[in-house]
Amino acid sequence: MIRRAASLALGLALCGQPLAAQDHSDHSGHETPPAQAEPTDHSQHQAPPTTAPADPAPAQPAMDHSAHAMEPAPSAPPPPAAFEGPRHAADAIFGERAMAEARAQNHATHGEMKTGMVLIERLEARVAEGHDAYLWDLQGWYGGDIDRLVVKSEGEGAFGGPLGDAEVQALWSHAIGPYFDLQGGLRLDIEPELRSHLVLGVQGLAPYMWHVDGAVFVSDRGDFTARIEGEHDWKLTQRLILQPRAEFELAAQDIPERGIGAGLTKLEAGLRLRYEIRRELAPYVGVGYEAKLGQTADLARAAGEDPDGLALLIGLRAWF
Repeated sequence: MIRRAASLALGLALCGQPLAAQDHSDHSGHETPPAQAEPTDHSQHQAPPTTAPADPAPAQPAMDHSAHAMEPAPSAPPPPAAFEGPRHAADAIFGERAMAEARAQNHATHGEMKTGMVLIERLEARVAEGHDAYLWDLQGWYGGDIDRLVVKSEGEGAFGGPLGDAEVQALWSHAIGPYFDLQGGLRLDIEPELRSHLVLGVQGLAPYMWHVDGAVFVSDRGDFTARIEGEHDWKLTQRLILQPRAEFELAAQDIPERGIGAGLTKLEAGLRLRYEIRRELAPYVGVGYEAKLGQTADLARAAGEDPDGLALLIGLRAWF
């Protein structure tokens, strides 16, 4: 009897399984259950490991920043609101008197500091067909950041021959901006004849890192001339530097005693490769081209001279 009751209970339990899976939505006597959410597909998700990884601190996956664009550096001037505050904001914290004394001491210690340097820009031999020559181009200065005394000298001559050109300039240099100085003073020509000039020019760093030096000269005989030169240092390595350089000269009128005609009178271009043994000492080699132009070239031909030519350059650049 007990076995028969157990068999009946087991049969009812087995029959209840399909009944629970039947759809009762069409039965009017039963309330429709709420709609079930669509089953979520987890096939794209990696199952967590069932065991702890060997490394207790797994490396984080690398983040992909390719979608982030680099913000360009601001090029506009500061907004007007940046200048609306007090001139010396620290006065409100430390006191006007204390800050005035600190500024005065700082200016006395650093603002009045005087320094100087001598730069031998070019000290070179120029080897050309039938005309071997030497050249120097140097300058030195002493003073502060705003005002300083500048002395320049340049000249050239032939080996075994007389000195061709030689000049010395004494200039007062005043900073007119972060990159340029206004210069004025005197120039004295020693060769080919003694002659003095008033000088007004600028010197500084132009865009694209070109070092520029330009000046207008008025001689004691009323001659107006001008000169502009530029050079750029292209670092091939930390010690090897390639320097293109160009120089132009102009005259407002004919100067027959010097073989100069009005207009663009001279062009000098060169390419120098120097090796810095130290920053202060750098030998170089290069090639240079020099040409007299316009009426000046005509005067040179009439005198039996070649108005242009190439030269091999061997020289030294140094400063101290």
